[in-house]
Amino acid sequence: MGVQISRREVLAAACALACAAPLGARAERKTALTAGAVQFGTGQWLFDVIAANKLDTAEGFTLSQRLLASNGAADIALLGQQADIAITDWFWVMRQRSLGGDYLFMPFTASLGGVIVPEASPIKDIAELKDKEIGVAGGPIDKSWILLRAYGIKHGAGDLASTAKPVFGAPPLLNEQAAAGRLAALLNFWPFAARLEAKGWRRLIAVSDIMRSFGIGPDLPLVGFVFPASLARDEPALMQGFAKAVRKAQHILLGSDEEWDRIRPLMKAGSDQEFRLLRSRYREGVPHGWSEASREDARKLFEIVRQTGGEDVTGPGVTFDAKAFWDGIVL
Repeated sequence: MGVQISRREVLAAACALACAAPLGARAERKTALTAGAVQFGTGQWLFDVIAANKLDTAEGFTLSQRLLASNGAADIALLGQQADIAITDWFWVMRQRSLGGDYLFMPFTASLGGVIVPEASPIKDIAELKDKEIGVAGGPIDKSWILLRAYGIKHGAGDLASTAKPVFGAPPLLNEQAAAGRLAALLNFWPFAARLEAKGWRRLIAVSDIMRSFGIGPDLPLVGFVFPASLARDEPALMQGFAKAVRKAQHILLGSDEEWDRIRPLMKAGSDQEFRLLRSRYREGVPHGWSEASREDARKLFEIVRQTGGEDVTGPGVTFDAKAFWDGIVL
């Protein structure tokens, strides 16, 4: 004859299981974060400041870096759960969310590149880029390139995708091509542009100026820290600690030249002028706030990019998603 179990015993056992699970979960709270960082990238500079000043342990967690070869590798590390955090733009976040991924964005930098030309170049205006070879980092769907195209259309240069001769390539390779005199102009990521500017190239126009021409604040962060929404949901104290550590590190980099001297080996600056320009451009891009106005600026930017570049850039069926931005941002 089988053992008879009373309804009361069943309910008691269920209650014991339900009560035990949360206790076990609380005992195993996550206290470490792995950040995917491109080797020699600006994220690595910031993470090094956090580690050297023990800003992570002061906030109750430990931060480690997974050094990667490219931005694409950082995205893959995040998707493959080999990193808790990666540095990318919020367009990527919206595309992933549209595909069912649940990721959030926290601002890192508003620094963007710009169009640069040799100091002796006769080119003084975007319209003069017609029929010229322009180096473009990031490929044909790069957001800065799309914005430059939109600006050219608005200001009489036509769509530079067809009126000029874009040459797409990796940032270091394009710098080499530019230095060798094979390009009339170059649109590169800001650290690479700064390296050429330190050698005598000059800005024709900054991407931030392009954004301003469309009524978008030039301090809108496009690049940031991206992480699974489950981290913010399940480990709010951990993510708030990360945000506070980032804020403290940014404040150090804004105010301490000595800290920049310490991280100089990471920057691979070829000269004092290059070092100073990299430091200045980084500081210019440190975000000082995030608000509803920032979200509206992001919405404007998304629409400009969508209208100019189409779904090849934003992704099929992707629309602006204001919920992609983490509400727990600490700036």
